[in-house]
Amino acid sequence: MTDQSKVVAPVPGKPSVETVRELSKKYSNWGRWGKDDQLGTLNFLTPDIVRDAASSIRSGKRISMGLPVDSNGPQTGGLGRFNPIHLMFRDGGDIVSGQIVDDFYGGRDRHIRGTDDMIIMPLQSGTQWDALAHILFEDKMYNGVAANTISSKGAQRGAITVARDQIAGRGVLLDVARFKKVEFLEPGYAITSQDLTDCAAAHGVTIKEGDFVLIRTGQMGERKGNWGDYAGGSAPGLGLDAISWVYDSNVAGIATDTWGAEVLPNETPDVFQPLHCVFIVAMGLWIGEIFDLEELAADCAEDGQYDFFFCAPPLVITQGVGSPVNPMAIK
Repeated sequence: MTDQSKVVAPVPGKPSVETVRELSKKYSNWGRWGKDDQLGTLNFLTPDIVRDAASSIRSGKRISMGLPVDSNGPQTGGLGRFNPIHLMFRDGGDIVSGQIVDDFYGGRDRHIRGTDDMIIMPLQSGTQWDALAHILFEDKMYNGVAANTISSKGAQRGAITVARDQIAGRGVLLDVARFKKVEFLEPGYAITSQDLTDCAAAHGVTIKEGDFVLIRTGQMGERKGNWGDYAGGSAPGLGLDAISWVYDSNVAGIATDTWGAEVLPNETPDVFQPLHCVFIVAMGLWIGEIFDLEELAADCAEDGQYDFFFCAPPLVITQGVGSPVNPMAIK
């Protein structure tokens, strides 16, 4: 597990915090859609683009990319995140004992019986979206919003709720692992702009403005059920070189099958998760993580169709900075 508590000095010849500052300035979308904007790259997703995305539905196949919400997930306690805890507060035993009639129906059940349950979970413990308020670089979040707008009650700006009716449109899978002819990319492999360009060409797809691009490294397929250090350990992912590709493509969002979307160990020894700083804070890019892309990848390889209608709205969690999601690809 990466230890984020240590302050690390820049390493000569390596990208550093100055690199991140320069990239943040170069690829900033602050003010692009107005000083009060909270949608970021979701602004690319116009009604016409959503309408046209329906043309990607050809067979009616529906494929989920969400991990089960249960105690068998990948979290190990890093960053305070644990796997979901599922509890029943009305179950079959209450029905048999008669307790449910007395406690829940006041003795007037009129024949109906019911069960109820609850979930206790960090919002970023499984398949999830990062809200724009999830990451700050130094003391600012997207569009220059100050850190003190996020309190113990949640985010006053950039909360997950701004995307409640936004995340639906054309999706494209870039199966980088399959393109590289491996089952999974090795931990520490930094995906480049050229990798993404060549992968799209090999799949016969063109990335369009407003797309949601799903990037498969194969790591989840390798780790699922035996997670090890999947949550926060070494991983393949997007490298600094890929930032220009993402920015120039005008995509609405990206999602990957890894814990943090970007390569680990990071290319900046003195900055943890530098792409989060550039993507979320500077660019206002929506990032999905821990997406299970295995079934979708196999299906795309079989039928040769790498685009689809993508639908993945977050839960409407007031002032939340992330949300669990069950993403769907409809082909």
